[in-house]
Amino acid sequence: MRVTVTGATGRVGRQLVAALKQRGDEVTALSRDPGRAREKLGVEALQWNIKQDAAPKEALAGRDAIVHLAGEDVGQRWKKEVKAEILDSRERGTRNVVHAIFDTQPRPKALICASASGYYGAHGDEIVDESGAPGRDWLADVTARWERQADTAQIGVRTVVVRTGIVLDAGGGALAKMLPPFKAGIGGPIGSGKQYLPWIHLDDLVGIYLAAIDNPAFAGPINASAPEPVTNKEFAKAVGRAIRRPAVVPVPPFSIKLLYGEMSQIVLNGVRMVPGRAAELGYEFKHPDLDEALRDTLR
Repeated sequence: MRVTVTGATGRVGRQLVAALKQRGDEVTALSRDPGRAREKLGVEALQWNIKQDAAPKEALAGRDAIVHLAGEDVGQRWKKEVKAEILDSRERGTRNVVHAIFDTQPRPKALICASASGYYGAHGDEIVDESGAPGRDWLADVTARWERQADTAQIGVRTVVVRTGIVLDAGGGALAKMLPPFKAGIGGPIGSGKQYLPWIHLDDLVGIYLAAIDNPAFAGPINASAPEPVTNKEFAKAVGRAIRRPAVVPVPPFSIKLLYGEMSQIVLNGVRMVPGRAAELGYEFKHPDLDEALRDTLR
């Protein structure tokens, strides 16, 4: 396979590139700093500014897949300028990839674009699969606009959008931010603890991307989360078990809102997202059990 990856030096990108290399695929990274990307990843890297330029055609032509992961991190305090950057990097950045694909011959066979569980908004304890409608909050609107930019089906290119839940990775993201208070013995459920948390082991997220690259049946939205989402309270208990610390101190909602502002909705409002399409298409999860997944992640 010949695969081009944007956002290749990020948490997910690094693991995906390593997995592609391990199986002998030819990988090209698009990066603002191609020298750093080449040194870090050991693959061909070309210059690309996500917001200013169309993606370079030489990195797209004839590829088996383009995996688009680049975008501003959502997991930070949503100041006005940060919200503008989150939206712009996803909407304009994806548009810059798609416009380049439209002008490229031969076109790549597939565009596989990152997306997020935030697409659905808050749903309480209702089970949500890929047929669910977009939510009504700001993050849901950003994610829906992001996905609309990724649609290349009308030009004959298979499109996959990977709606990702909380990724279990001790080195970064939500879990890494949760660990310090748990290790100090003051971790626990956030707010009521009843809100659902769709989670996925990093290995399985990479596995779903690999399956989307390889399998032409993967198309449209794919929920990337473990088969059994859990409540925030259940997740907190599992983290406590994994690191052998108590997980009983509840975190009041006002403290999360004070710390993260509007971004706190990600942890205070849940969605019980399940991987309907991945299961239908035969993807077998390596880490479907939360306790085992956390032990493996924190080992």
